[in-house]
Amino acid sequence: MRVHDQNSGKPNRLVHEKSPYLLQHAYNPVDWYPWGEEAFKKAKDEDKPIFLSIGYSTCHWCHVMEKESFEHQDLADLMNNNFVSIKVDREERPDIDAVYMEVCQAMNGNGGWPLTIIMTPEKVPFVAATYIPKESFPGRIGLMELLPQINDIWNKEHHKIEEQTSMIHSHFSGKPSQKPSGEGKIGDNVLHLAFKHLEDTFDEENGGFGNAPKFPSPHNLIYLLQYWSRSGDKKALEIVERTLSAMRSGGIYDHIGFGFHRYSTDSTWLVPHFEKMLYDQGMLAIAYSQAYQATGKPEFADTVREIFEYIERDMTSQEGGFYCAEDADSEGVEGKFYLWDIDEVREIIPAQDSEIFVEYFNMEKNGNFLDESTRRVNGKNILHIKAGLEEIALKHNLKVEEVEISIKKSRQKLFEVRERRVHPSKDDKILTDWNGLMIASLAIASRALEEEIYANLAKICADYILTSTYMKTGRLSHICNSGTETSSLAFLEDHSFLIWGLIELYETTFETSYLNTALKLNEYLLDNYWDNENGGFYQTSSDSENLLFRKKEVYDGAIPSGNSVAFSNLIRLGRMTGNTELEKKAYEIMKTFSATVSTIPIGYTHFLSAVNFILRPSSEVVIAGDPNSEDTKLMLSDLRREYLPNKVVLFKPSGTEGNAITKISEYTEKLVMKDGKATAYVCKGLSCKEPTTDPEKMLELIKAKE
Repeated sequence: MRVHDQNSGKPNRLVHEKSPYLLQHAYNPVDWYPWGEEAFKKAKDEDKPIFLSIGYSTCHWCHVMEKESFEHQDLADLMNNNFVSIKVDREERPDIDAVYMEVCQAMNGNGGWPLTIIMTPEKVPFVAATYIPKESFPGRIGLMELLPQINDIWNKEHHKIEEQTSMIHSHFSGKPSQKPSGEGKIGDNVLHLAFKHLEDTFDEENGGFGNAPKFPSPHNLIYLLQYWSRSGDKKALEIVERTLSAMRSGGIYDHIGFGFHRYSTDSTWLVPHFEKMLYDQGMLAIAYSQAYQATGKPEFADTVREIFEYIERDMTSQEGGFYCAEDADSEGVEGKFYLWDIDEVREIIPAQDSEIFVEYFNMEKNGNFLDESTRRVNGKNILHIKAGLEEIALKHNLKVEEVEISIKKSRQKLFEVRERRVHPSKDDKILTDWNGLMIASLAIASRALEEEIYANLAKICADYILTSTYMKTGRLSHICNSGTETSSLAFLEDHSFLIWGLIELYETTFETSYLNTALKLNEYLLDNYWDNENGGFYQTSSDSENLLFRKKEVYDGAIPSGNSVAFSNLIRLGRMTGNTELEKKAYEIMKTFSATVSTIPIGYTHFLSAVNFILRPSSEVVIAGDPNSEDTKLMLSDLRREYLPNKVVLFKPSGTEGNAITKISEYTEKLVMKDGKATAYVCKGLSCKEPTTDPEKMLELIKAKE
């Protein structure tokens, strides 16, 4: 976690905060306030506008704006004399960020971080921007020129500000909340249209979608796998395989320490933005796990294992929760931690091994990385793969296995050297929503790869999240390792992502406590976040702080939206428990957002994955058996190995242990073992099939087209 040297100046109020991002600004000469009544009261009492700056700890341009502007006394004097300045960590308060980001996008047509808002003491904005330089340059006004202008208008022509804020307040406070349109149905045509959009934007040469910058977008790949499974269209599977292979080979992947960087700045996956986000690791691990189930390709399973090796080594707290992110910068330079020059590699690795390594990872004498300031190569290399192991082996007259061993040894040597470098800073917040996603990811991977260790990591994390707050208060917290008041807040995503994780964890371990907790959290979500007038879930609870408006989001951005995940959860929980009321709520969500999703379906692929579950005949599978018997283990193994996206699975242990699942799902009461063997009960398309003790017959029933 990067914080300023305490000797660099007098601390401001942020020094008492827990957020790594806020602490990074604790020794700025700017008199920063955290979001809270103290700041708003001061603004009202002194009749000053508020300068609101929103960012996050691993944001490169947030660092630039701080170093360039907020560390300088002349600008600080200007801000301190004329404004009340507030800093917000967008990951700590996603509700504040979501509201003001929507305002920025409405006013400017775009948004991003750092997000800069000038607003009244009543929290109504009248200026919205992203990065603003300190000094003006052609085409862009600087803070030293902009802030005096705003102050002058505030004091001398206040009516102009009142006119602006009146329009903004009127627009957003009366904002419609996605009222259902028409029948609210989404049909096969929308699912096909989403596929066609993805196919049309697919980069045939490099994989991925569109041009630079290029994002991993794993939920698009997860959707394409489901579309392939549903339609049999081989192009959908080809897009997934080529994209996953290209990303794994590219510079966006950390070939030394593993894990994926945030995105590629070019179209070839070579030059990444070097920050690493927890949610990317989780979503990508799901995509690679499911692709492995669909194709059986070892490289996909290996990538999952490497992602989790990175997570367990570098991103796991002592209690078992997972940290947010790692910065792109180290020693003030983006990417410095990850780059290599050839001479350095040759000093570390013996001769033949170093030549194999240099060739395999395409290192160049002059480097392939452009210096940020000069835009020239500086001898530094981003490791990436073009040639296959077979090609390298043939060139060096070696066996493929010998090349693999050589590369593995060299990688380990470089890893040990790199560990002695100055590491990028780490954002050590433990967020419930992102941890819920990682729980889901670990549980899915545990099934796909048949690796129990991942289920154990998921259980440790789930138990930590639940015991840190939920078991004590009956409510979730957004942040699990913070002693501040903000930690007591919880958002839609905290509930929906954790519920998702608990559903996956149940289907992996069959411990009914996780399913019970998922159902209780889902009930709380419906009671406190549901829009009773228009359907769908608000981002904030009914008793949350009042902002400009109450946000409701369905767009699947860097991660799926809370509504998309909650939509899927409702369907699955309804099928698992036989509770049709939950499915009715799911249909209401589809109705609420149908017009929005149908207009540009490519922006809602996780939502459409849930629609796919509804439209395609899905399977409810109950396995009755002795958990310790080989036939039960074989049946479960066969079920998990296959890519079968549209199913829910319950396990009913033999004897009195089966009572626990029967209390949750009454329809399992009469489902018992046949002839003393593990027995599969498969229901599909609202009809139940003949029970079977044959794993192959079970899979045949699940796969049957109806």
